[in-house]
Amino acid sequence: MKTARQRYQDRMERVLDHVDRHLDGDLDLATLAGVAAFSPCHFHRQFSAVFEVSVHRYVQLARMKRASYRLAFRDRDSVTAIAMEAGYDAPDAFARAFRKRIGQLPSAFRRSPDWETWHAALGPLTEARSKRMQTSFSADQVTIRDTPPVPVAVMEHRGDPRTIGATIQRFIAWRKAQGLGPRVSTTWNIFHSDPRTAAPEDYRLSLCAGTDRPVAPNEAGVAPGLIPGGRCAVLPVTGSSDDLEPAALFLYRDWLPASGEEPRDFPLYCRRIAFFPDVPEHEAVTELYLPLK
Repeated sequence: MKTARQRYQDRMERVLDHVDRHLDGDLDLATLAGVAAFSPCHFHRQFSAVFEVSVHRYVQLARMKRASYRLAFRDRDSVTAIAMEAGYDAPDAFARAFRKRIGQLPSAFRRSPDWETWHAALGPLTEARSKRMQTSFSADQVTIRDTPPVPVAVMEHRGDPRTIGATIQRFIAWRKAQGLGPRVSTTWNIFHSDPRTAAPEDYRLSLCAGTDRPVAPNEAGVAPGLIPGGRCAVLPVTGSSDDLEPAALFLYRDWLPASGEEPRDFPLYCRRIAFFPDVPEHEAVTELYLPLK
């Protein structure tokens, strides 16, 4: 039986899911209060009390986040189309709102995103989703698989994790030039560092695209690599993949001690199966792999 607090939280979670599904629709206060089945007279205070951000600002930041991902990582999408998708009738109105929230005009952000300012601007959105709406995991969600080796093309990110967006942009450009987009090539990340404990300058992450083609020397710094095969504990994660630490913590703190298994000498890694902004953020699917002996 769910407690009253859990039922209340479920109603609030429905609002976040509705926002993610309808970013280009009508998301006014009355609509969202109806989703939660709360009175519009009180809903704005209830939402702010739970998420520490107003309904209006949350919706606007969610739209700006999707717009910023499309600007930075989907160069086929025009600024005008992105503006319309974000709910603006004219590119100029979108440009003013984007600069107010993100600190750059959309065209400037597309050319050279200021990722540190972007992280700070989206802080309230990140806090609302990661601190207030914790995803819980259970042992029955974990499966043990014998995985085949995966040859990959690798671009390494070294340095502050807040600047990884620039590395992702370069890797996407390289993949596109090589005809290795996500539709024909699997997408993997290898976590060499723990972002909670590594100094920003020491943080290391590998961005990988599955391919059995030879990777010729190139100016982008992409090199051939291999994700070794073997036994792995696999935990699927549905929803935002910005922060996979709660899932990783569950595997190391809860699942591994109770399983009787021993980790193998290869880092934690993940496969990104469906990812934002191609799908709504709550529909993103990531598989987290813990290599086992």
